[in-house]
Parts: sequence; C-alpha cells; structure tokens
Amino acid sequence: MEETLVFIDEGFLGKLTKHFGRGNYIKFNKLILAKNLSKKQGLLFKHLFYYTAPPFQGTPPKKEEIERKSGYDTFIKALSKNKDITIREGRVQKLFDKNKNPIFKQKGVDTLMTIDLSHVKEDYLNVKKIIIITSDTDFSPIINDLEKRGIKVILYTYFDKKRGDRFSVSNELLNCCSSYFQLTKKDFEDALLKSDK
Repeated sequence: MEETLVFIDEGFLGKLTKHFGRGNYIKFNKLILAKNLSKKQGLLFKHLFYYTAPPFQGTPPKKEEIERKSGYDTFIKALSKNKDITIREGRVQKLFDKNKNPIFKQKGVDTLMTIDLSHVKEDYLNVKKIIIITSDTDFSPIINDLEKRGIKVILYTYFDKKRGDRFSVSNELLNCCSSYFQLTKKDFEDALLKSDK
C-alpha cells in the first residue's frame, strides 16, 4: 500500500469542530483522524504534521489566559510523545476590529507548513500522495509546486455554497489539488477521544 503524509491546519480544524459541535469544540484524536482519512484514500498513513499556535498571553497574562495556556501545554506535551506526529507552533496576535472587539490571529503557521511541504519530495522519497486539511488559499502556490514535482495533493476541507461565508473556499485552492473532499461530522465522531465515546 502506498504511504502518505497528513498535514493539519489546526486553525481551520478547530473552527470546523466548533461548527459541527454547535458552539462546542469536538474533542477528537488527531492521529486517528489522520489514519482514517488515509485509509479512506486507500493509502497507508506514515506521519502527521500538526500546525497550531499557543493561546494568546497578555502582559501580564490574565487568569483565564494562564489557565488556557496550561491546558494547551498539557495537550501539546501529550501529543509530542508520539513519534508519528511532528508539531509546529506559530504564535497568536491580538488585533481589534472596527468596533474595538478583540480578534486573535495565528501568525507564522502557514509559513511553517509551507516549509515542510516544500521538503516532502526530498525527505520522503516513497511518498507520492499527501493529504492536507485546510481551507487556506495561501497554500495554492506550494500545492501547485508539489503537483509539478509529481506529488499528488488530496485536500480535505469544508465549505458552504454561500460566497463570503466563514466556510467559503476559493476555487483556486480546490482546482490546484489532485482531488478534494468535504470533511463531515462523522469524520470527527469516528475519531472521538475514548472518554467522549
């Protein structure tokens, strides 16, 4: 069976699980999700690359920010023990919208994923197909480059048909991949943490 790598954009995935969970994040096993999607494609899972960012910390951090960071650190520590997972962390920037409401944006995460994707052909000689879980058009150039180098890119994403919707995905991203599939709530239910089953 052909080997594959899975690349997860947690910023997108977290937003999607909250959508499917109707305001509550679905707690699921990232590795099981990656293995299940690989199996769906008739591929043998080899390695998971997971891209995320620690929660924002003010100066000084508020009590809830400290608690959130502590929970995040525990999760990352547990995840990092698995040799089948590579974790890449960016950072979170606090901005404000026109009504002065805080907005939190991940920074540097896309760059980290792009770097890893650019090394696939050289670092994984037997891998000819990879799976990317994202909705970000910024990955289109590297996906086009991978396709030119003979690496097929399978996209797992989610979108509504409404233009400008928070789950809209550009045709540019969809068209540059070898194939694309919509994630479903069942994909997460099939990978629930044991305590949530």
